[in-house]
Amino acid sequence: MVWVRNLRIRDLRNIAGVAVDLDPGLNVFSGRNAQGKTSLLEAVGLLARGRSFRTEDPLSMIRHGAAGLLALGETVDTAEAAHLEVELSGGERRLRVDGRDVAPRDYHGRLEVVVYSTERLRIVGSMRDRRQLLDRSAGALWPSYRADHRAFERVLAQRNAVLVRRGRDLGAWTDRFVETGARLRQRRATYAARLSGALREGFRPSGESYEVRVASPAGEPEAQDALRRELEALHLRELAAARSLAGPHRDPVALLVDGKDAADGASSGQARSLLLALALATLRIYREETGRAAVALLDDLDSELDAERAGALCAEVVEGGQALVTSAHPTWADSLRPLGRVFCVEGGGVRGA
Repeated sequence: MVWVRNLRIRDLRNIAGVAVDLDPGLNVFSGRNAQGKTSLLEAVGLLARGRSFRTEDPLSMIRHGAAGLLALGETVDTAEAAHLEVELSGGERRLRVDGRDVAPRDYHGRLEVVVYSTERLRIVGSMRDRRQLLDRSAGALWPSYRADHRAFERVLAQRNAVLVRRGRDLGAWTDRFVETGARLRQRRATYAARLSGALREGFRPSGESYEVRVASPAGEPEAQDALRRELEALHLRELAAARSLAGPHRDPVALLVDGKDAADGASSGQARSLLLALALATLRIYREETGRAAVALLDDLDSELDAERAGALCAEVVEGGQALVTSAHPTWADSLRPLGRVFCVEGGGVRGA
């Protein structure tokens, strides 16, 4: 089990400076809206991924008037501790492990988080975010998946560059694109099927059915043939657009609620339930596959569920690892004291409640 023992934050959103010792089980951050509760979860996500789960604009995380931000955390894996650090300053990001600057490939994989936050509802309408959800979660399970994804991204960039200059080596880069793209398609489809299986057996608050669906031929030769045919059909359009118009970077990912895509009529309540079900299924798969627990970051959990069900869900999650939960309801937060620690968050400050 890997968990965050202490967390230090400087100049992240409305947090000027905070140091918090965390429990290996449940940690509840209670307070009114806009006090900094979600920013505490964001800081842990930043330590795990090197980037925010709330925004793609890193400068927006820096507190107004500050030159940069700093997030530090001590992670514990059995008896071994490590210090992770992310600093954003001057438009640059620096990642450190035990005080030493490291490259992203040497940083990632030391701490894994799974996030539930209604701010991530863009997944419902964004194919790009759906693909990122699968790629990030599968990459956390299998380092070889991360390697395959990086290989495809490199080939995609090279093939696009050749398309821009209409180079004679397009055929050679297309061959590599087909090879790496077909492999990534198959691996993504494998993870999607695993996730759908966990969704069928997992959280379904109103009896809905959830499914993740990605199309891919069964075998790698068939997947390569299919991708090559797509590229041949799009050849003239690709030359005109000067970019690759087919492949894993453009493939649709279906998120289904009762057999219909969530973007086609799912209510806001159904979309939030789907998002929570995806987070819980991802936690389960990670634990089953790796034998370790990811840290659960559950934002405003009790706004989606009634107090009793939300409390039962917290108890279930912390049986397998650490969870950080936010709530705007102090009475409900206080009821969770038997499971862990409760903190009060106000004006960017944190104290034990």
